[in-house]
Amino acid sequence: MNPPNQTMVTYFIINGISSVPELQLPIFLLVLLIYIIILGGNMTIITVSCFDRQLRTPMYFFLANLSLVDLSCSTVSLHKIFANFILGDKSVSYLACMVQMHFFASFTFDEFAILAVMSYDRYIAVYNPLLYHTVMTQKVCIWLSIISWISGFFLVLPPTTLVLNFSCYRSHEINHFFCDLVPLMEITCDDIATLQIVIFTVGISLFGLLPFLLTFTPYIFIIISILKIRASSGRRKAFYTCSSHLTVVILLYLIIFLQYFTPKSKRSTESSKLFSMFNTVFIPIVNPLIYSFKNKDMTLAIKRRLKFCKVIA
Repeated sequence: MNPPNQTMVTYFIINGISSVPELQLPIFLLVLLIYIIILGGNMTIITVSCFDRQLRTPMYFFLANLSLVDLSCSTVSLHKIFANFILGDKSVSYLACMVQMHFFASFTFDEFAILAVMSYDRYIAVYNPLLYHTVMTQKVCIWLSIISWISGFFLVLPPTTLVLNFSCYRSHEINHFFCDLVPLMEITCDDIATLQIVIFTVGISLFGLLPFLLTFTPYIFIIISILKIRASSGRRKAFYTCSSHLTVVILLYLIIFLQYFTPKSKRSTESSKLFSMFNTVFIPIVNPLIYSFKNKDMTLAIKRRLKFCKVIA
């Protein structure tokens, strides 16, 4: 028999971004517009990177992977907002909630992993350009991509398994716009000490510290290499090549740190929602802007694709 105010749940209620009825339509339209932008920007990168011969390089191969991760992360986290408004049903089954939580965490780590691989790619390109095509072969790129994708899925299995073992919840309402780990921890009536240890271990060492070191260590050598370039034009070109990637990495790590490692006493539900929106909306929009539409090779490739489409039409 369960203690008072504890519930065995078979479904959850997703409260959404706001519970104010008058704001539901504006929120839906805004999120829909944002998702269309995310879909258009990232699908453009994926399509152009795959079909334009001049962009069949390791850098754009990993960029296409990053766009696919961004699109997947946004789709997993935002689709319930659309379903809630269109169907008028805020409920989500227990299994669907667990699947959403797992894949959102998995795609988040995949982004860290791919950014680390892109950092290594830029390191080889700047530090030893003569060996770049010898080191970054097609086979190496494919294997690095596969490892980046599957590592996220398996690394988040331990916390997902522990959440699946929760026996009861104080409420079936999740005050968030999707099933995330932190909101679920806040409403469970089970002991979460073991889960917190696992989150700290996996989150700090494997989820945070390892990708952080793998991402930023190459940049130490990149900066040293850039400073050794005598010509100022060469330094600017090399720095421009890496500055976009570094900007995205810093933004992502800052947002994740504020979202998951802020002390509980200073963290509110609304701030958690805000940081989640940055992670699922802001980054997937910024990535195409920083990496592609300010990149001359990508803009030229997009123009070539548009001309090709006009010729076919």
